[in-house]
Formats: sequence, structure tokens, C-alpha cells
Amino acid sequence: MWKEFKEFAVKGNVIDLAVGVIIGTAFNKIVSSLVIDLIMPIFSLFIGKESFSDLAYKDIHYGSFIQSIVDFFIIGLSLFFIVKVFNKLENIREKHEETKEEEKEEVSKEEQLLTEIRDLLRKETSSSE
Repeated sequence: MWKEFKEFAVKGNVIDLAVGVIIGTAFNKIVSSLVIDLIMPIFSLFIGKESFSDLAYKDIHYGSFIQSIVDFFIIGLSLFFIVKVFNKLENIREKHEETKEEEKEEVSKEEQLLTEIRDLLRKETSSSE
């Protein structure tokens, strides 16, 4: 069982997951700061409170729910833009690799033709002697 666990833990999936969790935690701090320090002050001008979480009717704190929805929306929107940028970068990288492969294929076709010409010249030279 220990050996099996070591194989599992050393696989790239576990390491990728750990990196994802760490980056996600750091990203959460960035988005929280974005919401608290930049977006909520703008909303506070309109709602007259510092944040949505301050909104309440008697003991029902519906503002916290609204604040959670706003946080979720901003996190989702931020992730959307980040994934979009990464996809564009990935597409650029793939196009670059395809271009390299096409160049390699072109060179190999030229080499093939030159080899055929060489072989024909050899045959012609050997048959004329």
C-alpha cells in the first residue's frame, strides 16, 4: 500500500493539483482585495453602506448573501478572462509549433527530391560507363 501511495503522490496529477490549490488561494486574496478595496467603495456610493453585508432587515442579513453573489460573479469573471488569455497564448504556441513542423516537412521534401536526383545521376553515370 505504501508503494502504491508513493506512485500516486509522485505522479504529475497530484503535484499539479497542489500547485492549483496554492495558486487558487493566492488568487482568492487578489480577488478579495479587488472586491473590498476597489469595487465595494464604488457600490457604497450608491447603496449608502460600506458593503452589501451591512444590509439587513431586522435579523435577516440578506446583504451577506448579496455580497457572496457579487464575490462569486467577480471571481468567475476574473477566471474567465484569465482562462481566455491562457487559451490565446496556447493557440499562439500551437500555431508556432505547426509552423515549425511545416518548415521541417518542407525541408524533408527538398531532401527527398535531392536524394532522388542524386540517385538518378548515379544510375545515369554508372550506366554510361
